[in-house]
Amino acid sequence: MASSNPLEWPEAVVPVQTLSGSGMSTVPRQYIKPPSERPSGSTNDPNLKIPVLDLASFSNAPDHQQAMLEIVADACKDWGFFQVVNHDVDMEVVKRMRGAWREFFALPIEEKKVYANVPVTYEGYGGRLGVEKEAILDWNDYYFLNLFPSDIRNLDKWPKIPTDLRETTEKYACQLISLCQVLLKAVSSSLGLEEDYLLSAFGGTDGISATMRANYYPRCPQPELTLGISAHSDPGGITLLLADDNVEGTQVRKGDSWVTVQPVPGSFLVNVGDQIQILSNGRYRSVEHRALANSDEDRHTIAFFCNPRGELPIAPASELIHPESPALYQKAVTFNDYRKYIRTKGPSGRMQIQSINSTMQPEPAA
Repeated sequence: MASSNPLEWPEAVVPVQTLSGSGMSTVPRQYIKPPSERPSGSTNDPNLKIPVLDLASFSNAPDHQQAMLEIVADACKDWGFFQVVNHDVDMEVVKRMRGAWREFFALPIEEKKVYANVPVTYEGYGGRLGVEKEAILDWNDYYFLNLFPSDIRNLDKWPKIPTDLRETTEKYACQLISLCQVLLKAVSSSLGLEEDYLLSAFGGTDGISATMRANYYPRCPQPELTLGISAHSDPGGITLLLADDNVEGTQVRKGDSWVTVQPVPGSFLVNVGDQIQILSNGRYRSVEHRALANSDEDRHTIAFFCNPRGELPIAPASELIHPESPALYQKAVTFNDYRKYIRTKGPSGRMQIQSINSTMQPEPAA
């Protein structure tokens, strides 16, 4: 049963950092996953590697453009993920971003609880996603912020300590939204659509929405029984993940296996979300991914979510619908309505995207 009060969680939220630092040798029962959902099926096959897109190789030369678009198309069809390098994001800003948020999570718990979030917006410091009572939880703490459009920001939720966090987050966000616009144009063109199609569908340069989630995965006494984040596809448009520069832990589903991402230095991990799957009429599919827990080291990541403006109806592009490829999604849905599912249920595999369309073909074997 979901909480009936949007300003309260169904149970008291205990920061995972508190549990990790208590010296406990076992994971509390509310974090123990069913056997079928525990970390297993990982593969070390060296032939399974996330594709890499080098934006420095892109130029106005038609053959270079076509080569890049083919990489984008293949990555979105076969993986739903790719790593992007030479993206023009200032790596000094990236370094400061990592440092600022690591410093924040190292603050005493009571200082962070000042920014505790509630289910109605999720903005702020939290430890759970979803309002189902007695839900099985993930082994992480996080900080969620609304970024764009700028008028949706609640600056009372932007931490004042460390002192450079606000300025650094602002600079980082501005650079990543610019990178997202470049990537949306590339994905659009790779589908055979007008370059600005997806950007316009998301609300245009001034209307596009973006949020971020800084993730903290404290050490876990029994990582084989739980997950840092449960398997899920992202409900939004595209996600850019800044991985931990020292500790691995992000896994992507490939067929029946889970592939651990080996981050390329200086890269962002990009993945297709459910809204791109809808707009592409299923040509590009959002793919399940998850985060492992770790008994040896803490891990930090920062996810930047680029989404359609909340009130815009999202439906397959008409150019991608024809007799041989009928519309897989018959009813347009706004992102505000769509994301209510994950905010109620929490991460739930691909149940949400599958639930809105009974005509979807089976997932490719990949």
